Amino acid sequence: MKIDSFSQDSPGRVLVTGANGFLGRYVARSFADQGHTVSGIGHGGWSKDEWEPWGLSQWNSADVTLETLRQHAERPDVIVHCAGGGSVSFSIEDPIADFERTVVTTAHVLEYLRTSAPSCRVVYPSSASVYGTVDTVPIAEDFPTAPISQYGTHKLMAEQMVTSYARQFGTHASIVRLFSVYGCGLRKQLLWDACIKFAKQDGVFMGTGEEVRDWLHVQDASTLLLAASRHASPQCPTINGGSGRGATVREVLMRLGRNFDVEPGFSGTQRQGDPSRFIADIKGAKAWGWHPTKKWTQGVEEYAAWWKRNSL
Repeated sequence: MKIDSFSQDSPGRVLVTGANGFLGRYVARSFADQGHTVSGIGHGGWSKDEWEPWGLSQWNSADVTLETLRQHAERPDVIVHCAGGGSVSFSIEDPIADFERTVVTTAHVLEYLRTSAPSCRVVYPSSASVYGTVDTVPIAEDFPTAPISQYGTHKLMAEQMVTSYARQFGTHASIVRLFSVYGCGLRKQLLWDACIKFAKQDGVFMGTGEEVRDWLHVQDASTLLLAASRHASPQCPTINGGSGRGATVREVLMRLGRNFDVEPGFSGTQRQGDPSRFIADIKGAKAWGWHPTKKWTQGVEEYAAWWKRNSL
């Protein structure tokens, strides 16, 4: 398949690294819904009955390395590289492991493209954590990058490798800096931890509650990554992935807590590595014809119902 044909929605072959993860599953489903043949590679003993409903035609349980990509990738038209570290706290507890998950796997994917699949496009889901502490919002893509956690530092390093390969070798690439992605199936981070606490009638949380986040539903994130695959080029466009609107942690937890008859309270102590205000400028994504569709109020209610069905 020629590189430019994928942008016209012709069915193609798509590889999702980390397809067993929260974001990877939704990405696989979005591409499959558009008629593409989707395979996955990453960690996890995932049975066919589990991976097939997510749109995968094949799942390979393996580390993401140059060797395993050459063995299993079958020269895809697009790679969405979802494999990598997914936690600020983990990156602080074990920075070497986070580096290997995020930076090293990205190097292997890029080298696979250079040596074995030069016509393949690559989409890299990065993180808004690359911006670090900000004084003004919304945050545009040209805002200086100054990550304050190992997680953000490693995401930025991976970004730099992607742009370097695009510039040096003509790799067709795009980068999406995702803000606070959430949705049914997420078994970590704020909403998951909050549901566990609320179920125990515990409503005390770290922070002030006034921390502002841009909440992006995972279904909207996955369709944005689909759009990014169509705009991948040697210029390596980098855009923000968010809703363009902010909500405080207090607002979100108040709405979530109603489902458990618990009102949240806050310690006033901010967690290490957590910025205070994050709202995305999404003009770049909108210019691609993409728009967020799910309001956080609806998404939080759906998450509470999902958690109760699967955890109580």
